[in-house]
Amino acid sequence: MSPFEIIMLVCFGAAWPFSIVKAYRSRENGAKSLLFLIMIFIGYLAGTAHKLWYKPDGVIYLYLLNGIMVAVDIAIHLRNRRFAAQPEGDFLGE
Repeated sequence: MSPFEIIMLVCFGAAWPFSIVKAYRSRENGAKSLLFLIMIFIGYLAGTAHKLWYKPDGVIYLYLLNGIMVAVDIAIHLRNRRFAAQPEGDFLGE
């Protein structure tokens, strides 16, 4: 278990809750693209797979937690895209 890997995952993981809350509250995606989120998600999947198959240790939980947070951010991104596509005044069926 590398302390540098742990620090990297904790630092990246600390940023995702802020991103999720901001996207959820604002109902806008801003400059964050879906492709960007998917690439990050694939990276966490690859890290998780590496830990499962080649070097199992406790760091896998950080990869899983970060991957879950990115998946949530992807879901919110898709929700916000749907909101943006709705005509003005038709927000949530109003």
